[in-house]
Amino acid sequence: MITEKFPSRLLENAVNEFAKLPGIGRKTALRLVLHLLKQEKSEVDLFGNSLIQLRNEIKHCQVCHNISDVDTCNICSNPNRNPEDVCVVENIKDVMAIENTQQFSGLYHVLGGIISPMDGIGPSDLEINSLIERVKNGEVKEIVLALSTTMEGDTTNFFIYKKLKDLNVKISTLARGVSIGDELQYADEITLGRSIKNRLDFESTLSQ
Repeated sequence: MITEKFPSRLLENAVNEFAKLPGIGRKTALRLVLHLLKQEKSEVDLFGNSLIQLRNEIKHCQVCHNISDVDTCNICSNPNRNPEDVCVVENIKDVMAIENTQQFSGLYHVLGGIISPMDGIGPSDLEINSLIERVKNGEVKEIVLALSTTMEGDTTNFFIYKKLKDLNVKISTLARGVSIGDELQYADEITLGRSIKNRLDFESTLSQ
């Protein structure tokens, strides 16, 4: 194995940090760092400061757990959204994907993952209890389960259904326009939008 010889410790440190990012190998990391060195110092300062500010000041919405600049995100605080419909998603990328369809006018609940015993993720690691509390508060009329159509996503859907089925709330799921085994964020907007509009009663899918 060939060990890279860097002319600068600072350069090497920067490459090492970039290489920690997902999907970034050391060659790509070096190319990115060298690109930054060609930029104006003010532009690099802006780049670095934006990352520091992101990490230090980002919040999670106290209602839905979406990423936000303030305690209550702009979706939850929007009076034009329908608080009776809550769409349950795995992560913020799924919120963005559904918002891009412009087919859902309710609120969201971000679980922060899905149940995956292989990865050591159980129900207690997710925002499921806070979802139950939102339903118990009485304003929510429909829960839309919009998790990936994978084994882990289906397991999480069923777990949530079992927790909520005795409460006075309708539980639905995406129509199977989203292919089995697909992650939600990779579905095209038209397919995803139709899946939301034509959502199914979750209990009816258990016998399929």
